[in-house]
Amino acid sequence: MTRTLGISSILLGLLAWFGEWKDIAFPTARWFFSVSREMSWLQMPVEKGEPFLWFGWLAVALLLGTGLLLLIRSFQRNRINPITRNRIKRFCSIRRGYYALWIVVSLLVLAALDQVVVGKRALAVHHDGKWIFPAFLSTDLFNRDFGIKDATGDAQADYRMLKRLWANQKDKRVIMPLIPYDPTGDTLPPMSGALEQRNGIVYESGGKKRFFGLAATYLNVNEAKMHIRTTYRNGLANGPAEGWDENGTPVYLAEYEKGFLKHDHYTGLGSKENYLSTPASELRKIFYHPAPPMPKEGHLLGTTSQGFDLVAYLYGGLQVNFKAAIIYMPLVYLIGITVGMLMGFYGGWFDLISQRLMEILTNVPVLFVVIILASMVPDAYKGLPIILTILMAFGWMEMTYLMRASAYRDKQRDYIAAARVLGASTPRILFLHLIPNSLSIIVTLIPFSLSGLVFALTSLDYLGFGLPPSYATWGRLLNDGLANLSAPWLVTSAFFVLVCLLVLFTFIGEAVREAFDPKKFSYYR
Repeated sequence: MTRTLGISSILLGLLAWFGEWKDIAFPTARWFFSVSREMSWLQMPVEKGEPFLWFGWLAVALLLGTGLLLLIRSFQRNRINPITRNRIKRFCSIRRGYYALWIVVSLLVLAALDQVVVGKRALAVHHDGKWIFPAFLSTDLFNRDFGIKDATGDAQADYRMLKRLWANQKDKRVIMPLIPYDPTGDTLPPMSGALEQRNGIVYESGGKKRFFGLAATYLNVNEAKMHIRTTYRNGLANGPAEGWDENGTPVYLAEYEKGFLKHDHYTGLGSKENYLSTPASELRKIFYHPAPPMPKEGHLLGTTSQGFDLVAYLYGGLQVNFKAAIIYMPLVYLIGITVGMLMGFYGGWFDLISQRLMEILTNVPVLFVVIILASMVPDAYKGLPIILTILMAFGWMEMTYLMRASAYRDKQRDYIAAARVLGASTPRILFLHLIPNSLSIIVTLIPFSLSGLVFALTSLDYLGFGLPPSYATWGRLLNDGLANLSAPWLVTSAFFVLVCLLVLFTFIGEAVREAFDPKKFSYYR
């Protein structure tokens, strides 16, 4: 396990370094430098050229250094301790926790694939006899780079549009990710669905229910370019109708009553008859955002009120939670374990002062303090690093109390006295003797700390004091769903994924707690 973590950390660090050097956006590895570029305070200005992205390079150094230390440690201790082996066997025998761990690992791997799975950039484009890989470029391409010379030529390349345009061309090809939408920043036009017309009456598709609502004919269904939009009641046109030309300019107004035209007015070029006879799609029902699930249109769970694909948004929220955990957990545990062991090992005034400080912090309503601090941060500085820093300021104390009690208990043991007689230094005693005998405490608490972190991030985003809108978060999706109760798929989806992830962490935590129970497997037996 240690060797696997070490190799993974080194590979991620090397990919981040090589990607920044060669200007390649590798999945997940690009995130460290992307965050540095998005936030000016994570950059160091230089006289010429691009600012020094110290956060990205610091992350690369930490990944390489941590991976190297873990790898060296794994080779120094090749054999698994018999007690640890028994604990692992015990954990694997608890099927609920074992399968939950594999599901979480699978979700972590899926989230690490990043733009390979979810994204609006094409994985590969074959154009002018050569292959281009836009998803792995750190810069954007434009429509003009692919032969589009109209008014949209200077816009960022729309690969979904290119795929539709080149559908029947063998020499051009676009390969999109599995979900061809970005979690955020990829606002979709209003959706539409098929309707049926029978004997002059409009029905819901595949049923006998007469249609109520807005319907339109389209000049281009994929781009949601409407021709004429009409209000229907009881299957008949009843109310105002509006029309637009190919440029999106309003040119037509009409009024219907029970299916009959009362009056209309046309202000566009040419005659009204030519405008009304313009080739357009069949009548389609309009779904303004949030739109319901429409598998045929590629939206398995529908869209959010901002027009984001819901599956892509949920995926982005999963990535945010895992990124937060990877940064938050090591730092919080490093602080908590170190301070707790020092308190228990030295005692005296250091222990007394540290306890009083922790008592003050624990009596503070943490959520309210985090909200106040988060609201004081300027928008230019808001992001995952700031939110995690605020949470880390209060998240280390739970582990500290437990490690303090463990150090108090174990510092009088014979093996600590033997280590002192042999001349072991205090850091060696703390990290090579005390920590292994407190492993059950550390490992047992990790899954529950993960649950607490996910819940805290969700709560802050739900209340509007968390991450900025550029991040896809489940808390904001819950807020969106409660603000749009007529779109139950929003709350249902967010609640389902949140509960499932927390339940998986709980299953793992219960299995670890039972497997590492010191009453069953102990160093002192």
